[in-house]
Amino acid sequence: MNDKYIVYFISKTKKKMINFIEKKLKEKGLNDLVPSYGNILTVLYDNDGKLTMKEIGELIGKDKSTVTVLVNKLSKLGYVKKEKSKEDRRVTYVKTTEKSIEIEEKFNDISKEVYLTAYKDFSVEEKEVLLKLLKKLNNNFDLE
Repeated sequence: MNDKYIVYFISKTKKKMINFIEKKLKEKGLNDLVPSYGNILTVLYDNDGKLTMKEIGELIGKDKSTVTVLVNKLSKLGYVKKEKSKEDRRVTYVKTTEKSIEIEEKFNDISKEVYLTAYKDFSVEEKEVLLKLLKKLNNNFDLE
């Protein structure tokens, strides 16, 4: 088996997925969004439109500085707003806005297309094995 191409194909697949998502965003008229905003919008949509910055980071597996940059960009575009907690001023909530609520259906359509395209011709068992192996590969790079 020639396993030296595994990392190459993972990288190539990621690039193709990003290109696919960018194309779908343009088709839906969401030209100001980029794929990296997707995880934040997804977790907000899945959690009644309000989470702390810390919760977002934990749910999407990104550090505080990365989340801050992405949230600030989404805020400037009008998709989210930041709000300080009344109970604890150190806590910042991120909330969906009317603009992000208006695009939720389009966003979910794109997510569904990505999912269906990614798993086309995969059996349930193959998806389970793929996920298990990708988690194992991912864990191999934990720096501890």
